Amino acid sequence: MSLVVFSQCSSPKVESEVETDVDEAYSGGKEGTVFDQTANAFGNSLISLTSDEVDQFVIGNSFNRNNWVTAPSSTSARDGLGPLFNATSCSACHFQDGKGAPLNADQTITQSLLFRLSIPGKGEHGEPLFDPNYGEQFNPRAIIGVEAEGDVSVTYQEIPGTYPDGTAYSLRKPTYIFSNLKYGPMTGTLVSPRISTQMSGVGHLEAVTEATIQSFADPNDANGDGISGRPNYVWDYKTRKKVMGRFGWKANQSTVEQQTASAFNGDLGITSTLFITEGLTTAQKAKYGSLPNGGSPEVEDNIFQDVVFYIKALAVPGRRSLTDQQVISGKALFIKANCSGCHIPKMTTGKSDSPTYLSAQTIRPYTDLLLHDLGDGLADNRPDYEATGTEWRTSPLWGIGLVKTVNKHTNYLHDGRARNAEEAILWHGGEAEKSKQAFMKFAKSDRDAVLKFIDSL
Repeated sequence: MSLVVFSQCSSPKVESEVETDVDEAYSGGKEGTVFDQTANAFGNSLISLTSDEVDQFVIGNSFNRNNWVTAPSSTSARDGLGPLFNATSCSACHFQDGKGAPLNADQTITQSLLFRLSIPGKGEHGEPLFDPNYGEQFNPRAIIGVEAEGDVSVTYQEIPGTYPDGTAYSLRKPTYIFSNLKYGPMTGTLVSPRISTQMSGVGHLEAVTEATIQSFADPNDANGDGISGRPNYVWDYKTRKKVMGRFGWKANQSTVEQQTASAFNGDLGITSTLFITEGLTTAQKAKYGSLPNGGSPEVEDNIFQDVVFYIKALAVPGRRSLTDQQVISGKALFIKANCSGCHIPKMTTGKSDSPTYLSAQTIRPYTDLLLHDLGDGLADNRPDYEATGTEWRTSPLWGIGLVKTVNKHTNYLHDGRARNAEEAILWHGGEAEKSKQAFMKFAKSDRDAVLKFIDSL
């Protein structure tokens, strides 16, 4: 359960020749940072919410946390699950508002790792063309009387490597196997595994102006640093036009509202005013289209907006260990390796209408929200709007050091293959190859310093 925090704590004092930003502890700005290192670190509210907004936050949290059920039900506000789905609640994927875990080798079903599906080509607005038999997303669960789409399992191959100083490491490469398919073959299907991401901070990122994000872009690598980030442009279902994407692993969603509605629809089989029909294929609609539903839409708009407000009003945990000399050294090395070329340390938000407290905040998300080619090693080979099969949005790093506390694991990257931050770095290629090589050439003590700095975020 999330804890609502109303009072602001002071940040640690920073005293260092390198660390000169006295407000650096405020990752989410003065209004959007909480200093919580517990298992609820990602579940606190913005500081200055009014009593009415606190009520909205609590209600939104309730509908985020509790399970949805099959219609018809006496709990009519929470019915309409399925008929095909991946999870029964938002929090099943985003446990404690944090990051999902990968599929283990002994599992054939998962909630917090989903699989996007498409076939070659683009739709009317540049969107991926969904698989004709399984739609946009593989759903391994179903309500009673409906056949789930099938099972998925994983095998991992260990890939050994060695640093220039002789230190050995090993990376694990996943291979996913789909079986017991109930709706026909998956022929030529492009599959992209996507682990659920941390929710806290997305409201802050929505408040960053498009001009700010554009200022980070360098699509032709004009400065010659090997980094050529560019924005994705995606279809916005509310405004009915192409806009900049900033959410999701490939920046394929435009707003928190659309991202949330898409998750309700794809993960839970719940319709909303934004996505009014269930994400079934033609054959599935013919078979299950007459089943009872939870209304039209199944999530009432006032409830849906409470959930959106809850997500946008989640605060970001503040930095830790700011005066630790190893952390300070690690930050300097992080910048020296030009990891900060994509993981931009600091930016300022624009105007936010709701919550208003996100306006004009100096935040430190360590992302540029742009697409970058990370090489063949991490490629899913599935385009998504303007994102290619080797491009990914730069993941924000704020809160990364608390994932182990909140979610009881340290798995990173789009499918959780990296078992820790070090492995995540070593998987980087493409535009990040120079930075990875710089990290690998550091002495072990310097690599440890970089990792300790990342852990402090």
